[in-house]
This record gives sequence, structure tokens and C-alpha cells, in this order.
Amino acid sequence: MAFSPYKILSLISIIFTIFTSMVSSLITTPNNNNTSTITIPLSPLLFTNNKHNNNNPPNSSLYQYQSLKLHAYASITRAHHLKHHKAKKGSSPSIIKTQVHPKSYGGYSIDLKFGTPPQTFSFVLDTGSSLVWLPCSSHYLCSKCNIDTNKISTFIPKKSSTSKLIGCKSPKCAWIFGPNVQCQNCQEKKQNNCSQICPAYTVQYGLGTTAGFLLSENLNLPKKIVPNFLVGCSVLSMYQPAGIVGLGRGPESLPRQMNLKKFSYCLLSHHRFDDSREASDLVLHGGRTAGKTAGVSYTPFDKNPAGENTAFATYYYIPIRKVIVGGKHVKIPANLLEPDSAGNGGSIVDSGTTFTFMDKPIFDAVAREFENQVNLTRNRVVEKRSGLSPCFTVAANNKTTSFPALTLQFRGGAKMILPPENYFSFVGAKSDVACFTIVSDEGSAATPSAARGPAVILGNYQQQNFYVEYDLENEKFGFRRQNCKRSG
Repeated sequence: MAFSPYKILSLISIIFTIFTSMVSSLITTPNNNNTSTITIPLSPLLFTNNKHNNNNPPNSSLYQYQSLKLHAYASITRAHHLKHHKAKKGSSPSIIKTQVHPKSYGGYSIDLKFGTPPQTFSFVLDTGSSLVWLPCSSHYLCSKCNIDTNKISTFIPKKSSTSKLIGCKSPKCAWIFGPNVQCQNCQEKKQNNCSQICPAYTVQYGLGTTAGFLLSENLNLPKKIVPNFLVGCSVLSMYQPAGIVGLGRGPESLPRQMNLKKFSYCLLSHHRFDDSREASDLVLHGGRTAGKTAGVSYTPFDKNPAGENTAFATYYYIPIRKVIVGGKHVKIPANLLEPDSAGNGGSIVDSGTTFTFMDKPIFDAVAREFENQVNLTRNRVVEKRSGLSPCFTVAANNKTTSFPALTLQFRGGAKMILPPENYFSFVGAKSDVACFTIVSDEGSAATPSAARGPAVILGNYQQQNFYVEYDLENEKFGFRRQNCKRSG
């Protein structure tokens, strides 16, 4: 069954009405009269693992073209969302590690445990959003998700003794809906005893959408329990095969709720977008940091825009100041690389985007420079099939083909020198075509729609086999080249 975003909103409203009509008979009021959260039993839910929905073997050229085109399209759609997104108004270890797995849909996942006793779920790693959510309810619906509904483990709130609904007057409800959240059933004189739950949320992720209710729950990490963690309990989703762990700057994000000083990850190669069993680490630092990490190049985060669109406050702005191809500086207008007060221009880093996105004037200049320096023939047929451009024909099975180096230079001089496999992908049955894995759209900087939002979105494909560090205490972005492969 397929649902438009408008139908999702309608269905969530119906379910919300059912839930609120049941609240009076299911409320458990704490002895301390703190009614900002409400504890109720909920029905079990069912959700599944992502699977490929085609009959072509992964090693076939057609499968490769379909995968590349899907990820190119998804990266552009994700970029449109990030650029135009509007916001709605005890002693513990200081370092925690959890494994990061590459996924077939172009992202990376980690396993987290919620509830008492703990229940384990897979979450997509996303630095471009802030809410942490998982699928919920026995009536959970997932439209256009290409999933097998019999395999993914699902969260069952009624099996957890620490699961509570967030109240409408709870400060955590305001994290999502702003300070002026409407609590229509609360009388002014009885605000402190209001039993109304927080309104249903709806979150968009480019192609994906999810909607549900907010819970307070225990987050169980290795050797650490985070009580009263805000987590989304989604009852409806579209194009969203797994839960999301938001690592952005919002108050509802995992770093903010845990008061992290910094976090870091190392992303494995995609391996043609298979669901690899190999793993690397997401490292969460909660205590005082020991200064700079050995071998890491740092650059200060750009200041987030203070314009009317508060959605941009979630992002991590990184100060890319030059793009260098084969030693030659590509001419790019400075106003595209530096964000203005409204959030137009500049660059962000986003682990939820697969291929790096560049606004068309930047992309055209970079792609043109590659074409000028690469002495190979363009393959227009593969460009059309893969959704990537430019693509060049190379000698069959020739893995020694050299391409000009691609370097991103940041404010302060730090340089991210990308290996060729991070910006070119060999495709075709004989791997005889190499395609540029940075994308753009047909917009123009002269049009208002294309000029809005960040001009560059650094995706996870370009971060493969880099240690990447978000130093939140010192507001710095760090990176170093390294092999991220380890046994998982």
C-alpha cells in the first residue's frame, strides 16, 4: 500500500486520536505528582530488514547501473531536502564504542539497545538530522520500503518497564515542536497536572518520511545506561527501511542528550553497496578530551547561520575554501563556499547522504576540470544508465588507470586529499568505465530555489576510509586517512 505525505499526516492524526481516547484508562500517575510524562502499555510492532527488490545478481552490470542511479537520485533528493528543509516551531565511562556497518542502501548503521530489559535495533547513522527514532506499534505501516516484514526485530514498548509517553507540557516536547507547542486539552489553571501527550511528529529525509509519538526510554550502551532518553516511536514510514540515529546539533540528538564532548567514526568501503558483516567504530566521548588526536588535521566549524530557517541549526558547517583538481585550483565564486547569514552557500558534512552534492556552478567547474585533465573518452551511454557524470571509458579490467587528485582545502590550510576510489567508481561487466561519484542537479545559481541552503554536502562515499572527528567541545572538524576495515 502506498501513502502520500498528506495521507500519512491524516493516518497519524487518526491513530493519535485513538491513542488519546485510550489515555484516561491507561495512565499511570507517578507518586511524585510529576505528570510531564505518562506511562502506558503499547502494542507490539513489526519491522524488517532492507532487501534488494530486483532479479539481477549483484555482480551484473545492470545491477551496478541500477544501484548507482538509485544512490545518485537519492543523494540529489536528500540534498534538496537538506537545502530547503524548514524547521517546526552517576559514574560512567567517558568513552563508548559501538560498531558501524555499511548498508546496501548507501548508508551506515549502528546497533543500539532501548528499554528494560534491553531490545536491540539497527539505526542509520545521520549527522544531518537530530531525532533518534525506531518503528513502533502493532499497526506499523511502511510504504515503498522494499522490505521483508518478517525479519527485522521491532521495539515493543509494553515489554519495557521504563517506557513512557512524553507529555505535552514536557520540555522535551518543546525540543521538537518549539516553546509554543499547542496543548489544547490542558486548562490554564491545571497546566502542571496536564495528562495530554505530546503531539505526533512527522520527519522528512528527502525520499523518506516517518511519523509517530515521542517516548522517554532507557538507552543501554556498553557499560552505560542513559535514562529518560527521548526517542521517536514511529507508526508510519515511507521509503525508510530502518530507524535513524540523529547525530546533528539539535537538543533531541544523541550527542546533545548525552552531553558528548566529541564523537568520531571511520566508514568502511561500500563494496558495491552490499550489506557487509564487517564493522568499524562509532566512538562517543562523554568526558574531558585529551586535546588533538594524533595524525588528525583540524579545521574550525563554520558558524551556523542565524537566519529565519532554524532547520539549518542542525547541520555541521565545514569551511571548504578551495577545490583542487590535479594541483589546479578550480575557480569557484567565494559566495558559494561561504554561508551567508540566511544559510545560503557554504558546506555541510552529512553521513546520511551517499554521494557528495555540489550546486551546479561548483559541480560544472570541477567536472570540467576533470574532463580537461583526463585523456579518456566520455561514455554518454553509461552516464545515462548510471545517473552519474562524467563517465570515462578505460581499458577493460585496468585498475591502474590514474586520475587527477581531488583535494578539499579548508580554512586554516587543512587538506582532505581523496583517494581515486572515493570519487570514481568502476562499473560495467568488465569494469571498463569509471564514473565520477559527485552529483548535482539541473538547477542554476541564478534561480532562487537552487541558491538556497548549503552549496556543498559532503557525503559518506567521499568519507570512506577516513577517520572523521566532531570535536563539539572545541568546535572543530577533524579527519585523517586510514584503513577502517576491522573484523566485526
